[in-house]
Amino acid sequence: MDIRELVLYMRKDDSDRAVQRLTGMHRQTVRRYRAWASEHGLLGTERLPSLAELQRLVDETLTEPRPPQNVSSVERYREIVNQLRKEGVEMAAIWHRLQEEGYRGSYSAVRRFVRGLEPRPKPEIMVRVERKPGEEAQVDFGYAGMMLDPETGELRRAWAFVLTLAWSRHQ
Repeated sequence: MDIRELVLYMRKDDSDRAVQRLTGMHRQTVRRYRAWASEHGLLGTERLPSLAELQRLVDETLTEPRPPQNVSSVERYREIVNQLRKEGVEMAAIWHRLQEEGYRGSYSAVRRFVRGLEPRPKPEIMVRVERKPGEEAQVDFGYAGMMLDPETGELRRAWAFVLTLAWSRHQ
């Protein structure tokens, strides 16, 4: 729901409960938006600004209060952790090194701290190819590594061939 629609609902109904029922928003959220709209004179009878103007006003004036933050027990070791991660040291080894430095916290705290330092990987995007039955098949072929030959007992190079039918996904 956009902010313009919410303001129109607030202009129509004086009750936060009624706006809650109409929008599905929590009543406290409606109350917070109503106070903001009233403060900026949006609940009167004058013409409502455009959606872009309202969005700009929201971005500039309706700041979301940040939740209270707990400081990590690893925070004072930030420089050491950063240096170790640059060197490619795993989290368990970092935890042990921090314990040598006097850290008494848990491994989970170190893991959470390190995960907060590193950027999250972007999800892989894939596109499903929709085709009619029998119209297309996708083929993949490649080296699968060394495998034991059941007849001779020797290691041999193995190759894999996979054909997937586009419509049924049968391989």
